[in-house]
Amino acid sequence: MSINNITQEAGRLGPNRKRLGRGIGSGQGKTSGRGHKGAGSRSGTKRRLAHEGGQMPLFRKVAKRGFSAGDSSILKYVAVVNIGQIDELENVSGVVDCELLIVLGLVPRRTRSLRVLGGGEITKPVVVRANYITRSAVEKLCSAGGKAELV
Repeated sequence: MSINNITQEAGRLGPNRKRLGRGIGSGQGKTSGRGHKGAGSRSGTKRRLAHEGGQMPLFRKVAKRGFSAGDSSILKYVAVVNIGQIDELENVSGVVDCELLIVLGLVPRRTRSLRVLGGGEITKPVVVRANYITRSAVEKLCSAGGKAELV
């Protein structure tokens, strides 16, 4: 073998698979690595996830606590924004709502509702449309000449 004999196919398929049941000399003869008797030795068997062979599975032993929504479609994706963050945005005048904040990258795209908190200060007179607005945020908006609208 020399360098000019090598083709693109060489080594592409990786090592050969283990040949089972090909005699005692192969090391994988007779039972073909399945052991003696039991469900695992028969054809067509499948082990379910976390199968522990008759012992009580761990996930059934551990206590169930708390609440799990289960289906992500019922989760409410509420984005939280402070008044100070809205003030830091450039070229923003007029109406600030959830869609605008998604476009500007301040809240994630999966956001379904917006909550505005009163953290920070605001100097621009803007109209904020949100699902939830705290009292302190409303006061700061009004003092800056803006307005808060619940959607």
